[in-house]
Amino acid sequence: MFRHQGKSRTLQHNLRIATILSFVAGIVNVTGFLSFKQLTTNVTGHFALFINDVANFEFWKGTIYFLYIFSYFFGSFSSSFLIEKYRENKKLNVFVLPTIIECLILITIGLFSNFIVIKSPDLIICLLLFAMGLQNSFVTKISNAVVRTTHLTGLFTDLGIDVSHLMFPKLHPHRDILKANIKLRIFIIAFFFIGGIVGGFLYSTLDWKLNTLIFGALILLLSLFFDDFRYQLLKKRRKNKMNKIAKSLTNEKANYINRK
Repeated sequence: MFRHQGKSRTLQHNLRIATILSFVAGIVNVTGFLSFKQLTTNVTGHFALFINDVANFEFWKGTIYFLYIFSYFFGSFSSSFLIEKYRENKKLNVFVLPTIIECLILITIGLFSNFIVIKSPDLIICLLLFAMGLQNSFVTKISNAVVRTTHLTGLFTDLGIDVSHLMFPKLHPHRDILKANIKLRIFIIAFFFIGGIVGGFLYSTLDWKLNTLIFGALILLLSLFFDDFRYQLLKKRRKNKMNKIAKSLTNEKANYINRK
């Protein structure tokens, strides 16, 4: 699910990566809000607050919201930059790079929160927004802009459009594609919600606080290891199959020569 691109990418690949990443985004969203009372998976609200401060000529006050917005942007830029820079390296799964960086950020924040008193919450918010920018950028690129996982505004818009298209079968005859898109978007929304519920439970009920971010990072790491293990297994099976075919052809060729 972290490797296939273009025509080789199927609905199942998108569903797998969408459920995992939206689940993690839900965890980050709730953890960031409960910790700092700020949104940490999208910048729509921050942009509105930034404009409000600028309109009131409180430029210095609005700087922090600009930093939030820039952090998300820089995360998206960094993810895309890394993917493009190492795309030609066929031995490297370039989409793993931003995922590893995201995991390191989440784990670092969670671990450090156990040993130091956070006196600069704005820095943590910027790091979480950077991590979500990384995630949304690479999942957008790997799925050809089909999957978005860190915010729901566009998802609900697209879902509403797709559902309305189902009402007009003559105008939109490709119903299988429509149903697949609807299924994908419902899965993203559902797992974002489930991630939020789980994150809230771990943060408040079990009192994990920012350690909840470590749980999200572990989910990502496990999915990476599982995806790589599955890829290597399929690769090995394919290689064995090709060897059997080659051996069979060699034997047939040898038999043909012997008959002559």
